[in-house]
Formats: sequence, structure tokens, C-alpha cells
Amino acid sequence: MKLEIFSLRDRPDLIPLVFSKALDGVWPEFMRHDATAKLYFGGSVFFDYLDYAFGGLVDGDVVGRAFGVPFAFNIEGRTELPDGGWDQVIRWAHEDRLIGRTPTTMSVLEIALVPKARGIGNALAMLDALKACAKKLGFAEVFAPVRPTQKQLGSRTPMREYIKLKRADGLPMDAWLRTHVSVGGRIVKIAPYSMTIVGTIAEWSQWTGEAFEQSGTTEVEGALVPVIVSVEQNYGIYVEPNVWVQHSL
Repeated sequence: MKLEIFSLRDRPDLIPLVFSKALDGVWPEFMRHDATAKLYFGGSVFFDYLDYAFGGLVDGDVVGRAFGVPFAFNIEGRTELPDGGWDQVIRWAHEDRLIGRTPTTMSVLEIALVPKARGIGNALAMLDALKACAKKLGFAEVFAPVRPTQKQLGSRTPMREYIKLKRADGLPMDAWLRTHVSVGGRIVKIAPYSMTIVGTIAEWSQWTGEAFEQSGTTEVEGALVPVIVSVEQNYGIYVEPNVWVQHSL
């Protein structure tokens, strides 16, 4: 299975294909309702980020996608990677774009592969494409608010404890964290509220197929932490922690 990777700037014909049902479906439905995502993916905005977006093809079929976003870092008010992780780095990039501030670095936003393309080095190849993009633009590093793929199996384990779980070789137990660390990525900090998704009880029921009949914390398939539910106030809140990883170039 030979993976070919193309910039969406060079291959705009791939844009509708990287948002196919097959690729969108690799994420739990509720994750597609993060309001901040519209600042990157919404309307014509995405076309401003095509230099940082890639499609992966095998035998002409799109099997993967990788998205990044440039932003200004180590400036006044931005001397530390944000606790708000994925959401905040998109907001920073959006602000920079609106006021014409020159970016100094880049963040990975997403790397997704259909099931048949996983486990054979393609995720690392997509990560390498984003790193090569950043290097070409003169950036000294790439950051990533990593979503540990296996954390959902222990959603009530605090992230600070989860990232301490190691294999005998000293690498992280989590497969996706391990991929980053094994190629030189350095875990910098936890982003405790990297993604925040809010909806009514009806919306959460639609997204997950669950009834949500009691207030409290509820485990949801695909979630890294439980969803906070208030039946009385008619809302559910999901606050996902991620792990900031730095890749020096």
C-alpha cells in the first residue's frame, strides 16, 4: 500500500474527497460540533489554509488527511502553549489572520486515516508532511495538541496519570503519543480544556444515540473523559484534554 501525499493547494480537486463520509466517520459524531472548528473549516475560511492541508491517496483513493494551522508564538501574551489547546490555537490563528500578524510556527490540528490505511506507518507519513511544510516555511518547530487514541478506554483516568503509563522500553503506552515521541516529539504539557463541545440533551442524544436521563457525568463512546450532563438545565458539556507535543525541526 503506497501512500501518496498532496497539498490541497496543489490539488484542490481533493478537497471534497478529504471531507468524505468515510474520513469524517473516523471521529465520533459529537466531535464534529466544536464551535471553534468553524474558524478553520467554516465556509471559505478553509481556503486560506490550503498550504497547511494535505490529502493522502492510495491507488487514487483518498484514505487520509492532515491539517495544520500557522500562528504567532512567543509574542506578548503568548509565551506558553495554551491550556485551551486545539480550540485556542485555532482562535490565535484566526486572530493573526484577521489583523495580518505574521505566523512564527505551526500546529498540527488533525491527522485522520480510514481503518484500512492505519498501522502501517501512514500516520507518521502524514505527520512528516506537516513537518516538512513547516520547515519549508522557515519555522523551527511544530506543535501538536495530541489526542491520545487509547485514552477513551479509561475515560475516568486523569490525563496527568495517563501520560505516565509507559511500556518496558520507556515509550508511552498510548499508540498515538508513542508515535510522536518515537520520532523525537517532546511532551510539553497537558491542555486540560483543548476542545469544548456544548449541546442540549436532545443534541447529545442525536450525536450519540444515548438517552441522558440523569444529571451527572456520563461515559460516551469515543470520548476521552465523561460528558457532564444537567437534565435540569438541559445541557451536556464535553471538555476534552489533549497533550501538547513539540517537534523540533
